[in-house]
Amino acid sequence: STLRRNEKSKHKVEKEFETSVITYLYAGEADSAEISSDQLTIIDDLKKATYKAYRKDILIATMLKLSYEISGEMAESINKLYIQTGLLDYTLSKIKSKKWNLIAKGIRELTLFEVKEVQHLVKEHINHPKSEVRSEMQLYLVNLFHFKGLDYLNEIKTPISEWDQIQLLEVLQSFKNQEITDINSWLKSSNESVVLFSLKLAKIYNQYGAKDELIALLQHPNLNVRVEVIHVISHLNIMEAKLNLKANFSTLDLEEQIAFFTMMEETYESTDKPFI
Repeated sequence: STLRRNEKSKHKVEKEFETSVITYLYAGEADSAEISSDQLTIIDDLKKATYKAYRKDILIATMLKLSYEISGEMAESINKLYIQTGLLDYTLSKIKSKKWNLIAKGIRELTLFEVKEVQHLVKEHINHPKSEVRSEMQLYLVNLFHFKGLDYLNEIKTPISEWDQIQLLEVLQSFKNQEITDINSWLKSSNESVVLFSLKLAKIYNQYGAKDELIALLQHPNLNVRVEVIHVISHLNIMEAKLNLKANFSTLDLEEQIAFFTMMEETYESTDKPFI
């Protein structure tokens, strides 16, 4: 009975907030960036209505739901309303919490409302012990700052999971005409997951300029890195690496030898015949 009553109450509050937000969006004056008197009244009403934390969470969820359904100037208006109603301060209190789930939720809200000004606070969680928090931190930086957001790779000490790498690459590839950051320092990282992620970047964005660093990685202590770099070198047609691999073929692990012969198939030259 209590759950049903709470759910009914929550649904009622959601409807009220949804009506207020929609009214706010259409109460603005055409071709004006100024907040109208009607909008100011709605902002004051929403501030009074969100006197408890759970009501703030309902308003945030309502705003996000509406933002998925609209775009352009109206979406920007919702982001401004989020700040004007004091919800940004509420979110910032979450990312300062000791509870990891609240931190992750807070960072996700900052991402969805595109709040760039608090980047330094989000980056404080760069090496958080919980992977969920690190994932949200990484997605925040890449969603809002694109390739420039990847500068956290210079500082991160914890592993970047394969799933996180896939998500980051998907976000990056959704942006058009982006100039990729220099990846050379990341290829030299002591964090193996950073190196593997950088190899994916090198392959997708054809980073031929990093060939010296790529060739050097053929001596990396991690087998997965060495195998992956052979695939990247093959994709980029870095022929200088062939001599190195031929000279050390007998010392390579089986996985490296297989990767090298795959490379030979894709980059075959008549001078390879005696070696084969």
